[in-house]
Amino acid sequence: MFATALLLSASTLYAEAIGGYSAGCLKNAVALPLEGPGYQVIRTKRLRYYGHPDLIHYLQHLANQTRLAGMPDLYIADLAMMHGGPFTSGHRSHQTGLDADIWFRMADRPISRWEQDAPREWALIDEPSYRMLPGRFGPRQLNLLRLAADRPEVARIFVNPVIKAEVCKQAPGEAWVAKLRPWVGHFSHFHVRLRCPANSPDCQPQAPIPPGNGCGEELASWLKDKPQLPKVSMSYRAPLLPRRCEG
Repeated sequence: MFATALLLSASTLYAEAIGGYSAGCLKNAVALPLEGPGYQVIRTKRLRYYGHPDLIHYLQHLANQTRLAGMPDLYIADLAMMHGGPFTSGHRSHQTGLDADIWFRMADRPISRWEQDAPREWALIDEPSYRMLPGRFGPRQLNLLRLAADRPEVARIFVNPVIKAEVCKQAPGEAWVAKLRPWVGHFSHFHVRLRCPANSPDCQPQAPIPPGNGCGEELASWLKDKPQLPKVSMSYRAPLLPRRCEG
C-alpha cells in the first residue's frame, strides 16, 4: 500500500487528462491494482483498468470507505486504456482516465478465475417495463451511491433513471443526490466521472450540473420516454482527438 501511495504521488506530477471525456486521451496513466482492500477489478482481459492518478486514488479511497462500512468488496469494471482514447465498443466516454464503472453487485466471496472475465450481471432494473426488481435496491446500494457521490472531485454519476427516482424517494434532501444524472442503460452498475484535475490544463470540463436535485421535471421526462440502449454492441467511428493525443 505504501509503494502504491508513492507511485500515485510521483505520477500525479506528470499525468494529464487531455481533451473531453468522449474525445481525448491520457498521459502517464496509472494502473489500478487488480485487487486491493475492498475491491476486485473484473473483465481484466479488456485492459481497461488504467486511469489518471486522481481516479485511482478515488477508487481506492471509496473501497476503503465501503469496507469500513461493513460492505463486501466492490466490483470495479471499465476505467480507461493505458493511453486513454476511444474504445472499439461499449463506451463513448472513458477516454481521459476520469471515468469508472462500479457494479451494484458486490463480492460476498472472491470472484472465481472462470468468472472473472465474464461475471454474471446483477440487474436492478427490468428494462422493458422500467421497474425496479424486488429486493435489488436497499440500504447497501443507497449507501454505496452516497459514499461514491459525496466527494468534491466527483463531477457526476450516471445511473438508470429508475434508480435515480428511487434515490429521490429515499434521500430527497441530501445534496449529493444532485450529482446522480439519469442515463440509458446502467441497470447493473453506475458510472463515476471526476472533474478535470488541476494539473491538466487541456482537459475539457463538462457543463455544470443544473440547479436543484434533479428529481423534478427532468427525471419525469426520462421515466415517461423510457429510452433504452440498443440490444447490440455499440461500435462507432473514432472521434476527432486533440492534436496532443496524436502519436
